[in-house]
Amino acid sequence: MLRFLYGSGHFRHLSDILWRPFMKTPARSSAVLFFFIFLFFGAFLSTRLLDFAAAPMLQGGTAHKPVEIRKKPLIKVEYPLNCTAVSMKQTCPRNYPTAFSPEDPDRTSPAECPHNFRWIHEDLRPWMKNGITREMVERAKRTANFRLVILNGRAYVEKYERAFQTRDVFTLWGILQLLRKYPGKVPDLELMFDCVDWPVIRSNDYRAPNATAPPPLFRYCGDDATLDIVFPDWSFWGWPEINIKPWETLLKDLKEGNNRSIWMKREPHAYWKGNPAVAKTRQDLLKCNLSDQQDWNARIYAQDWIRESQEGYKQSNLASQCTHRYKIYIEGSAWSVSQKYILACDSMTLLVNPHYYDFFTRSLMPVHHYWPIREDDKCRSIKFAVDWGNRHKQKAQLIGKAASDFIQGDLKMENVYDYMFHLLNEYAKLLRFKPTVSENAVELCSERLACGAQGLKKKFMIESMVMYPSDDASPCIMPPPFSPLELQTFLKRKVNSIKQVKAWEKKFWEDQNM
Repeated sequence: MLRFLYGSGHFRHLSDILWRPFMKTPARSSAVLFFFIFLFFGAFLSTRLLDFAAAPMLQGGTAHKPVEIRKKPLIKVEYPLNCTAVSMKQTCPRNYPTAFSPEDPDRTSPAECPHNFRWIHEDLRPWMKNGITREMVERAKRTANFRLVILNGRAYVEKYERAFQTRDVFTLWGILQLLRKYPGKVPDLELMFDCVDWPVIRSNDYRAPNATAPPPLFRYCGDDATLDIVFPDWSFWGWPEINIKPWETLLKDLKEGNNRSIWMKREPHAYWKGNPAVAKTRQDLLKCNLSDQQDWNARIYAQDWIRESQEGYKQSNLASQCTHRYKIYIEGSAWSVSQKYILACDSMTLLVNPHYYDFFTRSLMPVHHYWPIREDDKCRSIKFAVDWGNRHKQKAQLIGKAASDFIQGDLKMENVYDYMFHLLNEYAKLLRFKPTVSENAVELCSERLACGAQGLKKKFMIESMVMYPSDDASPCIMPPPFSPLELQTFLKRKVNSIKQVKAWEKKFWEDQNM
């Protein structure tokens, strides 16, 4: 059709009629040509804009809705166990990355770490001024279960003493998972680790003017009279001897258990279940149980782990024990791993005055996260706490909720790994020597521990294994140390809160005797 029009005499004649009046002078010709070009582009742009605006309306949307561009989902490359390499070559696989940078440009910046990370600075303060020498590390060997060396993102272990059950194995497993989570991020270091409960580096031995510097020794707990460096305990990756699941799994179970039990409909008593044989203070707690002569508002149950293992752990499911408004925490021979399970229950925790702390408990505040119980008068103290809670149910419920929120948030597994990372990173900064692998050390990897494991030991390792590097390039941001005033204010607040409860309790019993 166009060829016909352009080639016909009628079309040429018509165009001459239209254009001839405008072509009498060169100046006028240029102006006319510019005018028509302007009209052409204006019409073109108008039609494009109309099409763009009309398209969403034709599809049932609105003209103001922006076009949604779907991002390509990030593909996570998993690195499962490679047991073939270990069995055939007797060496650790080399396929896992030693460095990693996430490719997501839209990832958010890391948040600041929780409050309890500030205690890392306090635990390392004895070595802040002069650092840590090899001689200091060697002196920590006296009670250590193993020496850990990390070089170029790989772990090497020299064992000295066998730990109780599988404490050392699951502690090392946890460290290996940290290396998998943050490949290439953990610095070179060398340390000694003691898996026994009781801290042994007494601060009084190193206070004299000419005293040597204390040896840096890692363990699971400390107290106010010692300088041991506290580290997350083995049970975060599972405790197969008593069928306690890895923490990430158990934390979900505990949350579901809380949702199955409405707080106001829970048993209005204090609950404790554990092994009383490990400490005199626990045996003393048995006196607070219900009897024909007295009801101290406590329901105490002795746990027989031998019988429980024979019966398939049917009565020791932690997620099914969140059925009372109040739960009692009491230390064993030292600190107890049970504290995190008790705090996670939404119940108001009745915490018998502790002597030890682990890596997170120093940040707990009395009357906010728990209710303090007198160690020297447990039964009366428990009865008062339960009576107070049943008279102030909403306040008691809020205390229980604050504790479980702390556990579900600040103590989620991601933060456990980040605590480990920052503690090891700050420790490595203090070393004044180059870490080396000794002749008796062996390289350790996930395959060496898990491939030959059996039963619950292997099950928990597989369940808690880090399968791919972290989505984040870095862990949470390390908070600054306490200033002297901040630390003093925080500790004073804790002391005053406990004093206030003791005053209420004293008045309560004085009124009872009137």
